[in-house]
Amino acid sequence: MNVFKFGGASVKDAAGVRNIHNVLEATGESALVIVVSAMGKTTNALEGVVTAYLEASPGLDAKITQVYDTHWTLAQELFSESSHPIFKEMTDLFRQLRTFMEGNTSRQHAFVYDQIVPYGELLSTAIVVHYLKDQGAIARWIDVRDFIKTDASYREAQVDWEATQLAINKNLPKSGFIVAQGFIGSEVGHNFTTTLGREGSDYTAAIFGFCLNAQHVTIWKDVPGVLNADPRHFKQTNLLNQISYREAIELAFYGASVIHPKTLQPLQRKEIPLFVKPFNDPLAAGTRVGIGPDLAPKIPCFILKDQMVLLELSALDFNFMMEDHIGEVFKALHRCQMKVELIQNSAISFSVCVHDKYQRMDELLAHLRQHFKVEHHPEVTLYTIRYGTPQAAQELSKGDTVLLRQESNQTLQLVLKS
Repeated sequence: MNVFKFGGASVKDAAGVRNIHNVLEATGESALVIVVSAMGKTTNALEGVVTAYLEASPGLDAKITQVYDTHWTLAQELFSESSHPIFKEMTDLFRQLRTFMEGNTSRQHAFVYDQIVPYGELLSTAIVVHYLKDQGAIARWIDVRDFIKTDASYREAQVDWEATQLAINKNLPKSGFIVAQGFIGSEVGHNFTTTLGREGSDYTAAIFGFCLNAQHVTIWKDVPGVLNADPRHFKQTNLLNQISYREAIELAFYGASVIHPKTLQPLQRKEIPLFVKPFNDPLAAGTRVGIGPDLAPKIPCFILKDQMVLLELSALDFNFMMEDHIGEVFKALHRCQMKVELIQNSAISFSVCVHDKYQRMDELLAHLRQHFKVEHHPEVTLYTIRYGTPQAAQELSKGDTVLLRQESNQTLQLVLKS
C-alpha cells in the first residue's frame, strides 16, 4: 500500500475535505493509508485548552466549546442529516476529552499535552472517513495508537520500530482507504497517548511507508511542491523538480521548509521516494525526493531566518579561544535553551548566531560576561544560500551591514543587520 498525507491546511474547511475525495479520484489509487492532520488551527486551539486546564482558568469551557463548534459547523456543511453518525462520534470524542480532564491527576505539561492535543487528529479523521464513505469509497478509520508504538518521551516520542512493524503487519487492513491520524502514537506498556514532535504527521506517513514497503509516499500541500525560496520573503521562486535525500536533509538542517530529516530517514533506508504535491492540482508533478540528482534544476536555494541574535566572544585576557572556552559557551547555550544556527571561530574569537526562543538572552549574557568579552547584536537576519552565485549574495546583502560571512563547499551564510 502507498501512503498519502494531508496536512491541516488541506483539511481546514469543508471544501478541503471534499477535495481529498477529488484527489483520490484523480490519482486513481485504490489501496492507501491516508494520514490526516488536525484541521486548520485546531492544534493551536487545543494547546490553549491545555494551558487553561493546567492553570485552572475559568475560560477553559469556552476554549473547548470553540473547538467543538468549529468541527460541528464544518460537519454540518458536509453532512446534511442531523442524524448522521458523525455527530454522535464527535460528541463521544468531546465526552472522552472532558472525562480525561476530570479524572487526571498529573500536572506534567508534556503528559497532559499528549492526552489533549491529539483530539484534533481524532476529530479530523472521523469527519474525513465518514465523508469518503458517503461518496461511495471503501474507507476505514483506524486508531493509529494501536499501530505506532513508542516510548514514554511525551511530546517527542521515539518509535519502537519492532512493536510498530509487528502491529502493522498483524492488524492493518490490506485493502481500501485506511484513514489514520498523523502526529500521534501510544507508549508500549501503559498505552497512554504520545506525540511524535515536530512534523509528526509527515513522520507518521514515513513510518507507514517504511513498514508497508510502499512504492511511494505523497505529502499533499497548498504549494506546487518544494520551492527554492519562501514566497513570503522572496518575490521570485522556482519549483524544485528533484531533490536527493541528502540535499533535502541539508536544506532542512539550514532551516528550509522542506521535509524534516526524521521523515526522510526511514524512507531513505528503503529508497522509497517521497513526493510533495499540490492538493489543488493532483496531477501536477510536484517535487520528488529520492535517489537521483542532488537538485534539479540546479539553481540557488535561499533560506531566511529573522529575529536571530549574533554573539561575538573573546577571552578576557586576550588569550586563545581553546576547547575549554568553547565548551563553557556551549554549556551556557544549552542551559539557556538557545538554538544554535551558526558558529564561527578563530584563534581569539568565537561567534555564534542563535534563536532566543524562550527569551533567556539576558540570563545568557549575564553568565557569559563573567568569562568573556561579549558583543551582542540582536534582531539580525541569517541567510543561507545553497548553490549560490556572487551576484545572488551581493543582491541579497544590498543595503545591509554584513556582520558575519561563512562559506563552505556549496553553502554561503550571511548574518545581516538592517
